[in-house]
Amino acid sequence: MNKLITFILIFFGSFTHSQNNITHEVYFDTDKYEVIPTEENRLLLFISGLADVDIESIAIFGFCDDVGADSYNLKLSKQRAEAIKAMLSNHEISENVITNVDGKGEVLLKIVNETNVSKIRGLNRKVEIIINPKPPILQKKEEEKIEIPIEEKPLETAEVIKGELKVGDKIRFENILFKTGYSIINPESKKTLNDIAEALVEREEIYFTIQGHVCCTQFSRDAIDRKTKQRNLSVARAKFVYDYFVKKGVDKKRMRYLGMRRKFPLGGDPKFDRRVEIVINYIDDRPNRREENN
Repeated sequence: MNKLITFILIFFGSFTHSQNNITHEVYFDTDKYEVIPTEENRLLLFISGLADVDIESIAIFGFCDDVGADSYNLKLSKQRAEAIKAMLSNHEISENVITNVDGKGEVLLKIVNETNVSKIRGLNRKVEIIINPKPPILQKKEEEKIEIPIEEKPLETAEVIKGELKVGDKIRFENILFKTGYSIINPESKKTLNDIAEALVEREEIYFTIQGHVCCTQFSRDAIDRKTKQRNLSVARAKFVYDYFVKKGVDKKRMRYLGMRRKFPLGGDPKFDRRVEIVINYIDDRPNRREENN
């Protein structure tokens, strides 16, 4: 028993990283690189905890046990690492920060109590994820103040909606940010969405499509909604805004919603790709329209 404990300490100690790094391990069945449901749930919980982490880089390393040929184990360990990379991407972790995806082959079996060999081999069939967060920004000492010209502040989304519009205009919802992997807006975005809804209630002559977008997925695919486990996150985001507007009094007949997947990334910070826009489809500018509606 003491030998087993010693081995486990050595095993995990050999992969110790600096205190700044965040690590997670995903375990696999023998000869498999598909993630089993229990490990998938653990991984999704880990990803959820990264929502507020400013990630510098991610390294993914795959491992196998000592059973099988070296060439087979090397290939399998690489497949396991690639499977985890795909899962991170599907849940809106930008591939730009995944800097290393590698298969390390087999982990040699240490001398342990024979009755525990299968358990130790199970620990070796894994992928290790290493998150390297960006260092905190140090506050600079107050320097001599320099007069900087004040740039003209861009209009808020609600103000744009109240202005002059034409068919085909696309209006991006500025400052409406979504939680990674979910269709729910961040709390600080709620007031802005309220203002937009009020502006749309006033502009009852415009008809529009709500378009939802996601970030970071491969091949313009949609992302997986962590709440429903379905690959329709861009649709879910557009539907969330649609339902919100309905509650605030916007007529359903004036709106439709559509998921745009990752067809139109903006570039830059991935959080801005987790967005919603509206496209003006029709403007009913008949002078007697209001009287007809009343």
